[in-house]
Amino acid sequence: MEQLLHYVWKHRLFQPNLKTTDGIPIEILDVGLHNTDEGPDFFNAKVKVGERVWIGNIEIHRSSDEWFKHRHDQNKIYNSVILHVVEFATKEVYNEAKLAIPQCEIQYPKHIKDNIEFLLNSDVALPCCNYLKEFPAIHLQGWLNALLMERLERKSNDIQKLLGTFNNSWADVFYVLLSRSMGFGLNSDAFQRLALSLPLHYILKQGDNPLQIEALLLGQAGMLDELIISDEYTQRLQQEYNFLKNKYSLTPLDKEIFRKLRVRPTSAPHIRLAQLAGLLLNIQGLFSKVLECKDLGQIRLLLHINASEYWQTHYQLGEESPRKNKYIGDASLDVMIINAVVPIVFAYGRRINDESYVDRALNFLDLIKPESNSIVKQFALYGVRSRSAYDTQALIQLKREYCEKRKCLYCRIGYRLLSEK
Repeated sequence: MEQLLHYVWKHRLFQPNLKTTDGIPIEILDVGLHNTDEGPDFFNAKVKVGERVWIGNIEIHRSSDEWFKHRHDQNKIYNSVILHVVEFATKEVYNEAKLAIPQCEIQYPKHIKDNIEFLLNSDVALPCCNYLKEFPAIHLQGWLNALLMERLERKSNDIQKLLGTFNNSWADVFYVLLSRSMGFGLNSDAFQRLALSLPLHYILKQGDNPLQIEALLLGQAGMLDELIISDEYTQRLQQEYNFLKNKYSLTPLDKEIFRKLRVRPTSAPHIRLAQLAGLLLNIQGLFSKVLECKDLGQIRLLLHINASEYWQTHYQLGEESPRKNKYIGDASLDVMIINAVVPIVFAYGRRINDESYVDRALNFLDLIKPESNSIVKQFALYGVRSRSAYDTQALIQLKREYCEKRKCLYCRIGYRLLSEK
């Protein structure tokens, strides 16, 4: 497995006393920089072959045959290779300039191969689960810190792409993120599609008219189509949406993209859209207000919105229910802050090169209670406890980007486990 050979080379886990296939001693002074793009596997390595020191690139394969299989002998990029590292040397290799390239067979301890085969082929969701309790706390926290930054950098890059779509309008991007966060996982993609199909400037044109904003959201979500209800409010929503749909040439989404099964009434798409409508009544200048907030409580106050009067006695259109406030709850507010506020404040800080916003985003996460989901509970079973959303976001990154993709070779936990006998 070539990936394992890269790992062994990068971390110097190979057996010492390397020699070329001609029997010349090799001393590895610098393994080089791992390259994940096109070209040789490691750049700028320093290798002493016999009495001569070479500086250049390293190419790694399981066998010599792969050099020719990948046509490196016909590619000038590989003329810079000073050493071909293989597990099995089967033939001589040469570059495009027809010059022979020194080769060496790499050897590594058997337990490394056994450990990686267990990690990569195990049917267990967390193959390293029995090792987690033994993993030093200081090293675990360091890895969680790195994972969180990795997750936020990825989200920041996504935001930069959205900014390109919206001509660098932070308000438009925040509208999309806020809408997506109202989907609370189950309907996040659907709510984002809704926001992308309904530009913010159409919302802003309705000013402070809650009926029209609700009509736009519910209608664009396909929830007013072919709805036969004598309810006066529902009829007004339909009338408003039909007018606005024609005015703005809108095409409603298929309502079936909004999932309703196993969703509590207070989290049903209708209620979430009504709450989103309440937020959008105050969307003008909301992003600027969020940037001004240095206190998490201030953020919560900005987002703590109740649905309009109609929804105090309804969970569905046309179906009356006992009166109950439809405020966005504390747990839901935390999810919105984690998924909308924190990423955009972080991305804004990166964009304008102001670390105070980055620090503020991280501090918000540190002040929010740990999330409660299947990933967090799974790690808790094996002794990994979370202090705050700072840790839970890191664990989500670990599970989705490393455990599920079996990227154990790139995980610090996997590295320590692989290195142990």
